[in-house]
Amino acid sequence: MNLVTKKIVMAKDIGIHGNLFGGILMAWIDEAAAAYATEYCHTPNMVTVHVDAFTFKKPLKAGQHIRIYACVKELGRTSITLKLEAYKYNLYSREETLVCNTNATFVRIDDDGTPTAIGETIRRNHYEKLPITT
Repeated sequence: MNLVTKKIVMAKDIGIHGNLFGGILMAWIDEAAAAYATEYCHTPNMVTVHVDAFTFKKPLKAGQHIRIYACVKELGRTSITLKLEAYKYNLYSREETLVCNTNATFVRIDDDGTPTAIGETIRRNHYEKLPITT
């Protein structure tokens, strides 16, 4: 997994139960995923088309640090699916605790919003990096 972004939970992000509002974390994860997908595919023309269920495992409080990681789960002709995980980061112990995970799929589009192929060089480089399985 690759570190994509870091966030600090602020008081403005807290819901009625004193925890980070789930919608805020969902937005942070989508933003991190979009940044990762666009950089990986060398194009700003990527849009979210699907996000799996978000599984919230631990609450987050104001002042806590979040780290969001991503990796490519699958690369298609026009799409990329990412595995995403968000961790609470303890500044003192450097321990990370999984707080949320999901998968998200992005599609490369042209100016009209029509899916268009991800560059062949990106696809070739991706598949060259994969481990050989027998």
